[in-house]
Amino acid sequence: MLNYDVFEAFKAAGVPDDKARKAAEALPGAAFVDEMSDLKATVKLHTWMIGAVFAMNVAILVRLLVPA
Repeated sequence: MLNYDVFEAFKAAGVPDDKARKAAEALPGAAFVDEMSDLKATVKLHTWMIGAVFAMNVAILVRLLVPA
């Protein structure tokens, strides 16, 4: 996916067309990888949080339903 603004900026700076095109195509890919790693970390955190809430709910139910 070519980012035309970046491509035009590279061309204005005097970079050859083929190098400017490769650089402009590489930039969105790098941003996508960073966003995916952030998303994976968030999903991992949410998984642990849901697990902790589920464990607390099970502990409360056991405490309420099992006679002491």
